[in-house]
Amino acid sequence: MMRSSNPVLSNKAFEQFDVYESTNTMTVAGTAMKTSILLVLVVASAGYTWKMFNANPADAMPLMIGGGIGGFVLALITIFKKDWAIYTAPMYALAEGLFLGGISAMYNHYYDGIVFQAASLTFATLAVMLIAYSTGIIRATERFKSGVCAATGGICLVYFISFIMSMFGPPMPFVHSAGPMGILFSLFVVVIAALNLVLDFDFIERAAERGAPKSLEWYGAFGLLVTLVWLYLEILRLLSKLNRR
Repeated sequence: MMRSSNPVLSNKAFEQFDVYESTNTMTVAGTAMKTSILLVLVVASAGYTWKMFNANPADAMPLMIGGGIGGFVLALITIFKKDWAIYTAPMYALAEGLFLGGISAMYNHYYDGIVFQAASLTFATLAVMLIAYSTGIIRATERFKSGVCAATGGICLVYFISFIMSMFGPPMPFVHSAGPMGILFSLFVVVIAALNLVLDFDFIERAAERGAPKSLEWYGAFGLLVTLVWLYLEILRLLSKLNRR
């Protein structure tokens, strides 16, 4: 059974294609190409809000907030209507880019150079995880998948509780603090986000082997992008904590 802790790439995403027979099927190379296209869209729209924020932060805020909300809505639509991914995945990438450009410019305003460091570490982590998976250094066994899935769920729960607490008072201190506990927590989250990449690689590879239709390459690319965005934001958060010390 295929499992991914990434909710976008759930077990049910491709299960109906177990016996799909067609020469026009999903491939790993095709998914990688579409992932590259989505990344280009993210960078392009992020560059727009980045420049706008540096010129006038007030003008960038509506686009940043709108991109975040729009990206969330588009992500939900894509999850429930995966056949629409050929249209919604590029739209999600553009919307998420608007959000990332604004928040990245905000971080860079306080910690010059932090965005370049975070982006470099994100792509370096992607490369390392891909090599580790391709060479068999890290194997996506059922125990491995279950552990990463449980850890990811726990992180989501902690963030949710912290958000609720912030509405009535101070949030969980270790989630946002730059102390030893806060740094260790962010480091743990970065590691789990990186391990999610291994699960996504495994899921996409197995889906291709099972003969999912080629149109689902956009959905696989979308799922991988979701993990990369999460990884980038968590690395950015970790670096900001280290800079505050």
